[in-house]
Amino acid sequence: MTVKLIALYKKPDDELAFLEHYHEVHMPLVMKTPHLVKTEINRVTCAPFGEPAYFLIAEMHFPDRDRLDEAMASPENRAAGKDLMSFAKELVTLLIAE
Repeated sequence: MTVKLIALYKKPDDELAFLEHYHEVHMPLVMKTPHLVKTEINRVTCAPFGEPAYFLIAEMHFPDRDRLDEAMASPENRAAGKDLMSFAKELVTLLIAE
């Protein structure tokens, strides 16, 4: 069963700077995470009722919960997490879905 680590990002004050850091710095770090099978990045463009609660949604797919747990404990993920906290600490919500 595929397991996903999902990151929900609120709208940043400076969208351009956020996206530049996200794509040029953060995602290359994320892509080094062991057992990562696939990533999906979606920019939220609207919501059916009012303003959307989120700006960006990232889904990182892992083969199963054990591989996700191993990935989360890896030095590569720690580097990605440290970077995440440096630019999106107040913006991101992380979830695990199966």
